[in-house]
Amino acid sequence: MIPVGLSTAAVWPQPAGAAFEAAAELGYDGVEVMVWADPVSQDVGALRRLSERTGVPVLAVHAPCLLISQRVWSPDPVERLRRSVRAAADLGARTVVLHPPFLWQRRYAEGFADLVAEEEDASGVAIAVENMFPVRRALGRGRSVQVTAFRPSIDPTDVGHRNYTLDLSHASAAHVDAMELAKRMGDNLTHVHLADGSGLPKDEHLVPGRGTQPCVELLGRLRRTGFTGQVVLEVNTRRAKTPAERVEMLAESLLFARLHL
Repeated sequence: MIPVGLSTAAVWPQPAGAAFEAAAELGYDGVEVMVWADPVSQDVGALRRLSERTGVPVLAVHAPCLLISQRVWSPDPVERLRRSVRAAADLGARTVVLHPPFLWQRRYAEGFADLVAEEEDASGVAIAVENMFPVRRALGRGRSVQVTAFRPSIDPTDVGHRNYTLDLSHASAAHVDAMELAKRMGDNLTHVHLADGSGLPKDEHLVPGRGTQPCVELLGRLRRTGFTGQVVLEVNTRRAKTPAERVEMLAESLLFARLHL
């Protein structure tokens, strides 16, 4: 069976521990730890204790590469990646999720592909580079233009890596055909962020089935092609009015994934 995990980002603004508790209660196969401002997400020892107490394994570690986490662990993106790989190895996680370099990270970008390959060789951990999306820049008078913040692009297949993460919400925001992207990633697709989007130019992370993305088709493709990676629900529950409503959203997401896998 393809393991189905829960991202700790899916319970934000609650801390990482709430994701472990929810995953245990609902029957997820594990969690993906988003490393960011939450102190627990940065503490390998605390994460290990959470995993042991709840019986929920860590499937993946999402490196701190968001704009809000540029100084988590280190201001140096190379050191942040290496710390993420060490954390994954220490926690028994098989995957690190990583974004492409930002435009201003010129030196990091120049050696990015080689660095990723070297860290994979040294650790045995898969570093799955994720597809991203452009942002809109206002030009005034109601006009705007889409620009990329990533080097060389939002599509990691433009460079070529051993392992990829396909994020459906990012594909929606970028107006990219997720099924075509999956084909380009081919057998190197090793990690999926399952969420939905309506095509708005922003990262929505809707519960799967509530948007327009080919969530059912992608999960069917994974099943048919013998996918050996992981599917992680990275949905946005910030607007849940009560804890019970958040749990319902996470339960619906898991049921969707199980049904179509």
